[in-house]
This record gives sequence, structure tokens and C-alpha cells, in this order.
Amino acid sequence: MSGGSLLIDNIGSLVTNDPALGRGMLGLVEDAALVVEDGVVTWAGPRQRIPEGAARERVDAEGRAVIPGFVDSHAHLVFAGDRTREFEARMSGRPYTAGGIRTTVAATRAATDDELRANLRRLVAEALRSGTTTVECKSGYGLTVEDEARSLRLAAEQADEVTYLGAHVVPPEYAGKPDAYVDLVCGEMLDACAPHARWIDVFCDRGAFDGDQTRAILAAGKERGLVPRVHAGQLGPGPGVAIAVELGAASADHVTHLSDADVEALAAGETVATLLPGAEFSTRSPYPDARRLLDAGATVALAADCNPGSSYTTNIPFCIALAVRDMNMTPAEAVWAATMGGARALRRTDVGHLAPGARADLVLLDAPSPIHLSYRPGVPLVAQVWKSGAPLLP
Repeated sequence: MSGGSLLIDNIGSLVTNDPALGRGMLGLVEDAALVVEDGVVTWAGPRQRIPEGAARERVDAEGRAVIPGFVDSHAHLVFAGDRTREFEARMSGRPYTAGGIRTTVAATRAATDDELRANLRRLVAEALRSGTTTVECKSGYGLTVEDEARSLRLAAEQADEVTYLGAHVVPPEYAGKPDAYVDLVCGEMLDACAPHARWIDVFCDRGAFDGDQTRAILAAGKERGLVPRVHAGQLGPGPGVAIAVELGAASADHVTHLSDADVEALAAGETVATLLPGAEFSTRSPYPDARRLLDAGATVALAADCNPGSSYTTNIPFCIALAVRDMNMTPAEAVWAATMGGARALRRTDVGHLAPGARADLVLLDAPSPIHLSYRPGVPLVAQVWKSGAPLLP
């Protein structure tokens, strides 16, 4: 009900992500209420202190938890095709390499705009049903000037944030000529794509792009006004984190393989370490050590990395459960990373929290506490989602 006023009352546990409003890093308020006016949070606190005449419509939370909508800061949603056979083979012992991306590139190039659009809408709706209200979407499965530009145009129809990832892998037609492809990514392709994106990303890893190529591509993007992000350290150690911090990237994503210097750089800088446990789950790879990053003082985000090859999930609660079980995060740290952490990775101040002034993106859980997101893995706990104060689920 964007444009109107709303009181959500009788909240068992309210996650504000503002320690000034409540307890701990989640700013947790128990026996709480929340007031929304014209799509923006105007008040949050104990229900005994609800302002007089706060709102025209009242929703009774019935003692259940309310949290900020999840902010998924890493997704690859513009694609066609299916890689079921690759997944089945990998689960039978074949390791994942970046080369599998080319399978999706061929299918995406062959797809119509309407086919790509329908799949994108399906995935965004699926993410919404599990509580995601802000999603970033990358290109990267076209790898021609025309296909990258159309991927970004389509992404902008559904996604809150759009990222140019022409540097996903070197396409088959440039096999043996990676520098020529880098020139295309930095030149004609960038010219066509920059008007449709806010961010530029590079897959800096074995089988994809090396440090010099990554630095050149990100520098070219910055000259066109795009802000860097980096796929770094997913498949092995490399220069991705150092380059991300050096160039002021908003995030370094995956960061499974980190040196001590990488951890120190992330802790000292503004670059967010975005962890993507769905990829490790789907590839039987070692999980990143979130505890090491958190104890060093780095800012950590959690995202789904939805893509057809290595993490075909849009479900952030699933990622929260993995982070708590296998990445040494506490339940509170994981919820913060999936909300406020994602907002930090996108340099957004209007989402990821429910303090006054925030966009009223919120999730009502069918549970009394946000701890249930990791305590009850696999259970569909999302009862209702609001975006800018408007209810989105039937």
C-alpha cells in the first residue's frame, strides 16, 4: 500500500539493524511495532510507545518476527538453457571449472528477448517469495556487443541494480585471442553497455581473466562512470581482492581463497566481502571462512549467486542456513549479512534496515524469531513481503 499509512503491530521480534533502536547488531526490538507512511518507515520501537494516530491500516503480526527484506547483491538472472547434466556429472566427481559458462552463453545467444524476459521474471518472483526485495543482476551470458547490451536492458526491467559483466569468460570465437576480447570489453562493448548499468564486474580467476586484464577492464569502466565489483578467489588464490580494494570496488565476491594480506586489505578498506555459499554447496567446494573475515573486522554480505551452472538458487534463507552451519557465522551475523551487508555491497542506505527513513521493504516470518531462518532450514517461513510499503504476496 505504497502511498498510504500502515501499522504493523504485535511483532514478536523486530530486526531494525540499528543498534540505537534495539539490542545487539540486529537492533532487535521485542514486543514491537512499525509505522510506514508513503512507503517509508517513519517509526519503529516497542508497541507500548506507538505514536497516537500512527496509521490508518493495521496488520497484526500475531507475535511473529519482522525483518528487513533481503538484499541479494550478486545474481546472474538473464540466461537461457539448463545445465542439469553438468550438475549431475559434477556430483558424480567431475570438478567445476569456469568453462561451463560457455554452455549457457550459447543458449542465451539463441534465445529471444521474450524467452529471456520470462525466465528473468520467474526468478525475480521466486526470490521475492523467499523474502528478497532488492536484487542485483549481471549480464555475462551474451559476450557479444549486441547480446550484452540486450541482457542489461532486460535486467533493468526487473532488477534494482544492474551490472555489466562482459568479462565473465572469453567466448569461443576469441579462443586463443584473450587480449582482443579484452579490447572489445573495454571498447565497443563498454560503449554499448555503460548507459544501461551502474556497475562493472570481472571474473578474476583461473580460466577467466588475469590480474592485468582485470585491472584494465575495471579502469575502463570507471572512466565511463561504472563502479567496480570483482569475482575474486572463487577457484583458487589470485589477485582479485587486492585489485578490488586498490580500485575502490564496492565488493569482492566469493573470496573463498584468501591470503592474510587479502583479509587485512578487506578489513582496512571499504570493499565488502560478499560470500556466496550456494556456489560451494553446488560444487562441493570448501566454504569461505566467514569467521576469519568477521574477526578481522571486514564487512561481510551474503548473496545467492543465482546462476544455472554453480548456484541455481534464489533462496537467501537457504544461504543463511549454510552460512551458520558451514561458514562459522552466528545466526545474527548471517541475517545482518543478508540484509544490511547486501545493502553495503550495493552502497545503498535506503534498504537493508528498518530504521526511520528506510524504504519499507520488510518480511513477516511465520516464526517468532529471525533465528528460525537457520534453526529451521528448508522450511518456507516467509508469510508476507512488503516493498515500499506495498504487500506483494497473496
